[in-house]
Amino acid sequence: MFLRQLFLGVWGLSFGLLSSAGVFTVLASVGLIPRFAGKMHVARKIFTLEEAVVLGTLIGGAFSVYAESLKIGEFVCKNQIFGAGTDEIYTVIGMLSLSIMGFFAGMFVGSLAFAIAEMLNSIPIFARRIGFRHGLGISITAAALGKLLGSLLYFSKEIFLSGM
Repeated sequence: MFLRQLFLGVWGLSFGLLSSAGVFTVLASVGLIPRFAGKMHVARKIFTLEEAVVLGTLIGGAFSVYAESLKIGEFVCKNQIFGAGTDEIYTVIGMLSLSIMGFFAGMFVGSLAFAIAEMLNSIPIFARRIGFRHGLGISITAAALGKLLGSLLYFSKEIFLSGM
């Protein structure tokens, strides 16, 4: 049993590292972080900006994986750390924090969508340069059908409920 848990832990960590590397590869390939640095006029501090993106991704991942363990607000309210009758204050602070985080998450997703859309404009140019003249539509259709069949299988077999 211990070896099985160890094996699953190593695999989970490996797949998590691979998927996060894929996310950062997409961010780097569309040039999102250098574009942010140029728009904000902080090109000298691009490494700090990159580290902030990585740190935000790691913290967000930790909060999504360990959501039950990291309920800080519930712990503070239940134990009344700052005194009794402060529930309304925490509700307002929580709503304000969620609004701010949602605003910045929306800005990031919007910027990423625009960067990916701009990158998609370069696919025909790239296809012409490498001589990929025939079959581009077929390959894009095959990729889309593969994603469709995979998601249909995922939801029809209810794989999302078992975690496998």
